[in-house]
Amino acid sequence: QVQLVESGGGLVQPGGSLRLSCAASGSILTFNTMGWYRRAPGKERELVATITSSGSTNYADSVKGRFTISRDTAKNTMYLQMNSLKPEDTAVYYCQANLRRLGTLVAFDYWGQGTQVTVYA
Repeated sequence: QVQLVESGGGLVQPGGSLRLSCAASGSILTFNTMGWYRRAPGKERELVATITSSGSTNYADSVKGRFTISRDTAKNTMYLQMNSLKPEDTAVYYCQANLRRLGTLVAFDYWGQGTQVTVYA
């Protein structure tokens, strides 16, 4: 069994910062790419940022220069540092991991339950 648990969401004013965490637990052998996604009310889920096993990162244009994705492989934890938050960043943020479980040969995608981020004036 694999679990991804997000934390760190909340209410913040425009220009503020939040740091999201995604802790992975379970019978995990290796991680491939991990990422953060978000879904705003009435909108489709969208990619926010990804990070590969080698540490390469990719960001949505809307968050470049404001958000930073990172991971601590020793703790099986991924982070999203969000600075200069805007009202349009309001969404439920989900972490995703493509990983291979112990005793298996194929990697699968796993998702967290989501954490709410609300940026209000």
